[in-house]
Amino acid sequence: MIFSELYSVYYNTVAKIISKALDGQTTEKELQKVVSESAFGESVLTILPSLKDGSWQIMRPDLTTILENKPSMPMTLLQKQWLKAISLDPRIKLFGVELEGLDDIEPLFTSEDYYVYDKYGDGDPYCDEGYIERFRFLMSAIHDQAPIEVNLVNKNGKTIYTRCIPMRLEYSKKDDKFRLITGGCRVMPTINLSKITSCSRYNGEGKIRKTKQATHYETLTLQITDERNGLERVMLHFAHFEKRAEKIGKNDYIVHIKYDYNDESEMVVRVLSFGPLVRVIGPESFICHIKEKLRQQKSCSMR
Repeated sequence: MIFSELYSVYYNTVAKIISKALDGQTTEKELQKVVSESAFGESVLTILPSLKDGSWQIMRPDLTTILENKPSMPMTLLQKQWLKAISLDPRIKLFGVELEGLDDIEPLFTSEDYYVYDKYGDGDPYCDEGYIERFRFLMSAIHDQAPIEVNLVNKNGKTIYTRCIPMRLEYSKKDDKFRLITGGCRVMPTINLSKITSCSRYNGEGKIRKTKQATHYETLTLQITDERNGLERVMLHFAHFEKRAEKIGKNDYIVHIKYDYNDESEMVVRVLSFGPLVRVIGPESFICHIKEKLRQQKSCSMR
């Protein structure tokens, strides 16, 4: 991993201990505080004993250090290259992140180095200044849980007005779109950001009651034939979903995947990408959706 809090926490903690030692603040109580605040709960049993008995050969038994300078942890070239690659993603503009000192760094990869298949081509306009402004406004409103009023264009091209409390933003990798999850708006619990034409804080007298939208979960059941690494590909593709798998034959498996019912259309496209290696067992609504999608493909002479 290039960056990982899990794997670098010990280095950061020991660096703080060395800095404390060079400052003369090396009582055992003070170092225990550093470890408890900077590392994991059980790290007190590992870090301090290893420093005190000389196993790590950094400190003396009296808790002074053999080093003369405070440690620094500059970024490696690989880390800078990774950051440069991330800075080229247009979505990073949404968050107002400025990565400085990377002008002369070659990116680790670019968008030309990979191809994302099964993704729609009409993603959100991440470089549009109006979109960026509305995105940042919604982020601020979500943080403050402040009621807002929104003007948006519906699927029929008609402009409509609504009021709500912004709850969170969700990103669909398949659609390449952000959507706003709202509270206090039964008519439109979910709003695509690209459909919003304007939004502002609501200062009207009518009170918007905050309501939590209940998530309707379904369980997708797939039968997988483990050919061409079918099982591994499915498990990797749905790695971020709650799921369980069971073996029912030499090369056959049943996998149960829990998903949000509102994302069923996206799930259908994902499952179809695996072709004949995957058979949908349930639920019935998902099977019907699959059949309808295949009928549409056949009517368009898609094979």
